[in-house]
Amino acid sequence: MKSPPPNKPPTPIAMQVSAPTGRPGTFFAGAPTVSADSPRARRSVFLRDAFRPFYLGGSLLAALSVPLWLGMWYHQSFTPSLPPLFWHAHEMVFGFAAAIIIGFLFTAARNWTGLALPDGVPLAILVSLWLAGRVGMFFFYGMTAAIVDSVLLPIVAGVLAFKFIRARSYASIPLVGVLSALSIANIAFHAGLLQVVNIAPLAAIEFGLMMVVLIEMIVGGRIVPAFTASAITGVRQRRSAWLNRMAIILAAAAFASDAFRAPAWVIASLALFAGALAALQAIGWNPLASRSRPILWILHAGYAFIPIGLVLLGVSWLGETPLGTFPRSAAIHALTVGSMGGLIIGMITRTALGHSGRPVRAGRWEIICYSLVLLAAALRVTASLAPGVSVACMLGAGTAWSAAFLLYTFTYAPILCRARAGS
Repeated sequence: MKSPPPNKPPTPIAMQVSAPTGRPGTFFAGAPTVSADSPRARRSVFLRDAFRPFYLGGSLLAALSVPLWLGMWYHQSFTPSLPPLFWHAHEMVFGFAAAIIIGFLFTAARNWTGLALPDGVPLAILVSLWLAGRVGMFFFYGMTAAIVDSVLLPIVAGVLAFKFIRARSYASIPLVGVLSALSIANIAFHAGLLQVVNIAPLAAIEFGLMMVVLIEMIVGGRIVPAFTASAITGVRQRRSAWLNRMAIILAAAAFASDAFRAPAWVIASLALFAGALAALQAIGWNPLASRSRPILWILHAGYAFIPIGLVLLGVSWLGETPLGTFPRSAAIHALTVGSMGGLIIGMITRTALGHSGRPVRAGRWEIICYSLVLLAAALRVTASLAPGVSVACMLGAGTAWSAAFLLYTFTYAPILCRARAGS
């Protein structure tokens, strides 16, 4: 590993990881130090880094939207301006997950490329677009709300593509491709819902979810084993670039075949093989070595739901099996509540601590958040597999999920709104 450039303090080893270019990078080392007299330092701290507003907004949306959805589903008391199921599914993928992805990628790409990413007024405009999309989706759905909600992700993809090309970080371009596919899925949802084209809105949302999973596999395949290796001296791992690439390629093929409704045996085969490779990949990272380090084991646990979700997706296309039928809902919620929720809660705690100049370790509040999200995942998948206890499990899952992200919001709001520790 190369030495840090002159005049720049070395990054602690526990926070170093290879950037997508293959060169050592400070993936979560925090923002570069700026002069207190510089214009950037005088800007609002909250708008200095993309992770600050997007993590806070995304976690608050996650905390509030699930109780609203459960109220709609259980009591039918209050509904948004579009079908409740569509609102719930859309906001989990294109509201909550998209916010975290934007905050994460803009912050990480600044370190990968060494180039400035939107902050200050440009960042405020992007955050305002995200907020306007959330308000429009709930209260005023129509063509205007659909357009407002559709423009943010293409802008983000364009900004990242420009930065990666300018920095010659060509290995990062696949992220732009997947982010663009996520943008197209959102546009397809609105086009289908407004009957502009003949597309099932829920199918578009599920394809968007699968693009989120691919982003998790691309980024998680680098950071989860790297964080483990840097934090645990002498840990034994079996890491294979070939296995990593094949797991992503097969998962992408499974998701594409699912979206275009290929023959059931094709979808099942691709999903099962992708799940098997992802499981081998994750086992090779030696997840048991992280069992005494919550800041690590939450990432391993969240990633483990990717092979679980892929296998459940494959089995759901097989129809009747010796163990009965497996509903598609179990796979979808393993990928949303399990992998998406688990990896997000792990990363938004870790990156917020690292970028705010605080020790990167999990205390009791973080451990409670992690445990609640994993409990929510287990209960929600159980609700799909065991109809007899589905109501109790859904209510339990929703309560645990909301409590986790509400606790994160209250615990991390002061961290996200204040300057780096020691600055």
